[in-house]
Amino acid sequence: MKNRRTEEQKNRRTEEQKNSSQGSINVVSNTIFEGDNLPILRGINSESVDLVYLDPPFKSDRYYEAPIGSKAAGAAFKDTWTLSDVDEAEHGLLAETDPALYQVIQTARMCHGKNLMSYLIMMASRLLELKRILKHTGSIYLHCDDTASAYLKIMMDSIFGAEHFMNCLIWQRTGSKSLEGKKYARNTDHILYYTKSTTRTWNQQFAPYTADYIEQTFKYTDIHGQYGTGDLSGGKAGGETAYEAFRGVRPPAGRAWAPPIRSKFPESAARRLPTNYEALDPLAKCYALDETGLIYWSGQGKGKPYYKKYLSVMQGIPYGDIIVDIPPVKGKEATSFKTQKPLKLLERLILASSNEDDLLLDPFCGCATACIAAQKLGRYWVGIDLSPKTVELVRSRAENDLNLFTLPCTHRTDIPKRTDQGPIPHYKNQKHALFGKQEGLCAGCKVYFPFRNFTVDHILPQSKGGPDHVDNLQLLCNACNSMKGTRTQAEFLVRLKEKGLQ
Repeated sequence: MKNRRTEEQKNRRTEEQKNSSQGSINVVSNTIFEGDNLPILRGINSESVDLVYLDPPFKSDRYYEAPIGSKAAGAAFKDTWTLSDVDEAEHGLLAETDPALYQVIQTARMCHGKNLMSYLIMMASRLLELKRILKHTGSIYLHCDDTASAYLKIMMDSIFGAEHFMNCLIWQRTGSKSLEGKKYARNTDHILYYTKSTTRTWNQQFAPYTADYIEQTFKYTDIHGQYGTGDLSGGKAGGETAYEAFRGVRPPAGRAWAPPIRSKFPESAARRLPTNYEALDPLAKCYALDETGLIYWSGQGKGKPYYKKYLSVMQGIPYGDIIVDIPPVKGKEATSFKTQKPLKLLERLILASSNEDDLLLDPFCGCATACIAAQKLGRYWVGIDLSPKTVELVRSRAENDLNLFTLPCTHRTDIPKRTDQGPIPHYKNQKHALFGKQEGLCAGCKVYFPFRNFTVDHILPQSKGGPDHVDNLQLLCNACNSMKGTRTQAEFLVRLKEKGLQ
């Protein structure tokens, strides 16, 4: 674990970012962006982030504000959603570009009404950008609760692919509470874990053994230490000898001998094995283990063979998808931010799905728990939040939680410019290609015009981070271009509808 960066490391990383190219980040690490995360996400290079953790509003229909006098005083956010004309226009754009997402959102509207539909439109547009930004080996964790988790799960299946769904982690955030009405207590959150591809970064995390478990499982001791017994057979075939009798004992029906690799034993035992141990066939490995004293025979040497499983080389019990060992935030760590998550929870996710010097992005960073956890574990990070309080919280938490009295943290309110799209011709030079692509029809009013009546327009305005890349360009007639101004395409479509032009 690293709690701080040297100036040399920081300068090297900054220089790499200045010279960014395709697949590299175009913003300086350890940066908090203040503002709406959608245009900021649209300005970040593709395939540039190793890990995404997002803890967005849960659609709780509540307003959250930290108490006056607390560390987080001034931090607030609204978690109430109403469907606007702009939402409907965004939904229409999704219907054109991603029919599967459109159907999920339409179903939510039919079952739950316009409020949930508005929330899901907000989430869909951001999740699409996060997939683009995530590296091929990257992972994403979406923190939510059961209010909208079913719909978010289907949306994530659509965007990332159902085959890239890894787990739905269940975190018990609190003990059972008294409730009004006759139902079970709601005391868990859901964390949807997806990957960009099958070549994801993964570091299995383990819980330490309890004293009782050690006493019950590792009952024996020899010259190499305390040990228990492990099954010497497995379900996969390893050649003909894997099914032959080992000192008169055959493997169970449907199984084969599968002796462990050398690293499963303490060094004092491993060095006694033949130097060519890994190259031996399964049956020969069993004999080699037995001759080295690494086989335990039940029934006083007349029963079934087991390999000796030594406590000193065991990592612990693999963590599962039910998290009950991490309590809610309390004590020194608490900032009075109502939806604050514990550092230990974020540390577990970050350790499992990233390596040192990887980059984490949190687009709803709030009181910056993910950023602080990343800093503590030797990762780089970028956070985005609407509240100007976040930067102050990052710095104060670095001091309180990490004992770092100075933490380099860049505060930005602008929108980054992408640098991963190669040399881009001046956008006005794209007019002929766009005219052919649109077949002479205005992208606004859908009326045919001569070539000279068109103006090249940025679908996402330059003022909101829109690039000059051809994918962000369209042709509008002079009247539509004047009407659109600095509006987004969704806002422009609403304006056209109001004027009866669409």
